[in-house]
Formats: sequence, C-alpha cells, structure tokens
Amino acid sequence: MTNNKPAVDNRRLGLRGWVYAGKYTFERYLYLGHRLSGLGLIAYMVLHILETANRMRGEQAWAELMAVFASPPFKVIEYLLFAAAVFHAMNGIRLMLVELGFFLGKPQEPVYPYKSSVLKHRPLTYLVMILAGLLMALGGSSLFFP
Repeated sequence: MTNNKPAVDNRRLGLRGWVYAGKYTFERYLYLGHRLSGLGLIAYMVLHILETANRMRGEQAWAELMAVFASPPFKVIEYLLFAAAVFHAMNGIRLMLVELGFFLGKPQEPVYPYKSSVLKHRPLTYLVMILAGLLMALGGSSLFFP
C-alpha cells in the first residue's frame, strides 16, 4: 500500500517562510521587526498622502481632520510611528555596519565546527538597541509631556 500524500515543498512556505527561520535568536526578532516596521512606515506614507490630499476639500474639512488627529488615541499612534521609525533607522545602521564587515573579527579558516560571527557583533546589537530604546523614551517624553 502506497501513501498518496504529495511531498511538502519547503520552498513554498508562503507567509510562514517569510517570518519563520527555525531557531529564533535575538537577531531573528530584529530581522522580523525590521520588516514589519518597514511595512508600517510604507503604510504611513500612503496614509499621509491621503491625509494631505484632504486639504483640497477645504478649510473646514482640514480643521475637522486635524481635530481628530489631536485626540489621545492618535497621540499613541503618532508615538508608535515615531518608535517604528527610530527602530527601523537604528537597526538599519546596525545592519549596514555588519554588512560592511565591521565587528566581525579577523577572518579564520573555515574548520568544522564553524564559528558564528553573530557573537562577535552581538555587543553592537545590544548597544544599538539600547540607544534606540533611549531615543524612543526621549521622544515619548516630549510627545506625551510637552
């Protein structure tokens, strides 16, 4: 008796393949956060264009929309947008430094078991994320406590 189930093609994982990479490490969460914050910033750009286009509807429509944006829920959304921009920028700087070869250490002969360079640039990762957290706290304090 044979099994008629088709073999699973691992190259076609869809959304799961986009976010899943097996063993999750700190860098993997940063990777996922970088993608999601980038998508959020793109969505904001589109919404910002639509919001700015509302100016063509007249002074009254613009004033009403600005009154809605001054409400407390939109202050929270504005902070989340700021936090996404800070995270995306700081993580992008970290990625550029690593991709350019900084903080990787001296090249070594590839002898099994292979040594990962992740541990060599992990202090940079922590430093950049702490700096991003401080910037987010500073931005939040000026946004919520003017």
